[in-house]
Amino acid sequence: MKARDAILRFMPIDLEIARSVTLRPIADVAAAAGIPPDAVEFYGRHKAKLAVEALPEAPAGKLVLVTAINPTPAGEGKTTTSIGLADALNLTGRKAVLALREPSLGPCFGVKGGATGGGRSQVVPMEDINLHFTGDFHAVTAAHNLLAAMIDNHIHWGNALAIDVRRVVWRRVLDVNDRALRNIVQSTGGVANGYPRESGFDITVASEVMAILCLASDLHDLEARLGRIVIGYTRERQPITARDLKADGAMAVLMKEAIKPNLVQTLEGNPALIHGGPFANIAHGCNSVIATRTALSLGDYVVTEAGFGADLGAEKFCDIKCRSSGLKPDVVVIVATVRALKMNGGVAKDNLGPEDVAAVRRGSANLVRHIENIRQFGLPAIVAINHFVTDTAAEIAVVQEAAAAHATPAILCHHWAKGGAGASELADAVALLCERGQSQFAPLYDDALPLFDKINTVATRIYRAVEAIAEPHVLAQLKRWEDAGHGHLPVCIAKTQYSFSTDPKRLGAPTGHVLSVREVRLAAGAGFVVAICGEIATMPGLPRIAAAEHIRLGADGEVEGLS
Repeated sequence: MKARDAILRFMPIDLEIARSVTLRPIADVAAAAGIPPDAVEFYGRHKAKLAVEALPEAPAGKLVLVTAINPTPAGEGKTTTSIGLADALNLTGRKAVLALREPSLGPCFGVKGGATGGGRSQVVPMEDINLHFTGDFHAVTAAHNLLAAMIDNHIHWGNALAIDVRRVVWRRVLDVNDRALRNIVQSTGGVANGYPRESGFDITVASEVMAILCLASDLHDLEARLGRIVIGYTRERQPITARDLKADGAMAVLMKEAIKPNLVQTLEGNPALIHGGPFANIAHGCNSVIATRTALSLGDYVVTEAGFGADLGAEKFCDIKCRSSGLKPDVVVIVATVRALKMNGGVAKDNLGPEDVAAVRRGSANLVRHIENIRQFGLPAIVAINHFVTDTAAEIAVVQEAAAAHATPAILCHHWAKGGAGASELADAVALLCERGQSQFAPLYDDALPLFDKINTVATRIYRAVEAIAEPHVLAQLKRWEDAGHGHLPVCIAKTQYSFSTDPKRLGAPTGHVLSVREVRLAAGAGFVVAICGEIATMPGLPRIAAAEHIRLGADGEVEGLS
């Protein structure tokens, strides 16, 4: 939850709470988590990177995936709930480790704000994590753009690989929301500047290099995946890779520190691994496999999250991350708020305060849809109702009744106000479900299914669309990739996060819609095919009033206005 409603929050409250807590030295956090000193590489007193190879092997803990209903401006608090649950598991005598994504500068200075939780459930140091942190995003940006520079340089100096400049598919990236860079004409100004062509920028979190960072098993795997990146094609449509350009080695060098997971702490001093940050609406939306596996070796329980609603983040966690890594969730927590369900029930954002039981009942269809979807993966689910002060007993009861009708407990949580103590009931319920061993996890579709059939499976079974459609040239491109040996890859659907459909205004649980695929991109190094649907943009723009307008340095040199 972010500070947007004057009734409930004011802008600096999360930052003020974060600064009110005395942080433990990160060496103490590491020691308490069982991390040997020689595995800890310090980035100041409160941040560290972990040398994974120096960690002892240990039995894997239980994996808890936190997801949510479709996001609304009313707030769901998925990250806040993940942090509160991890603190609650530790508070109730269980050894738990948190594994989250890193925030992107784009939304921090745009509209969404930071991604370090809120209230009494935060990871800290908040300002560092939300801004440059340990430089991982900068490394991804540099490695990605080095490859772009080497492509243009190769073409400039004779083009020995016969790259068709009309078929270069590798764009540049930047970790800033900038709509002016979505489509550009580059290399103008004369012969010395190369060959002019159309191109553009994506945001860093949409980079295939970011996806590779988050799916690689180690540094050698990372370099191999970087080498498999397809940057373009010849006139005969033969693929050209980063390895063909001899760029993979230098890219891996730029990534050699970024691949190490970052260790920080919650406000209650518990360990948190924060590493990688692809968005779920335009990428696969999960933190790194390395960080998740590391956390599983350290804790009896690992709490991780997947971006946006379960239709995007959880689906990609299961169909991409788990397929690639062999990870299997033991239980899924679906975060919901009464306010967000009211919006899904047709209530305007400015009128969410007054009690409206009927709207909550209508909006609960969105929650139920997500419960049903999680079950399709063979996973047990539990609902966490993230409490707001305007919630009424009658509204909360409606949410619990809707979940109960689908054999799913819904537990009211107060972790924003009380930290781990406010989520102790949720922690007990999650631990009980884990111990029952009810997970029968399986991905949604088989590797052998044709690529477009995989897209259609997600569209019809998860989004409840009538069908997926695509223009002939898109279908032809998918067929060429299948013929080239990429047909076994999973699909990563890029679409709006606000709706099961491609229309962000169709809230609730819409049916009867069609998923229109307008473009496909091959991420051969990451190991998936991206299907871009609707009006989604891989380079977001800033809102009319950007968050950056309110962020500044105070008289004492500390950051103000960061939420």
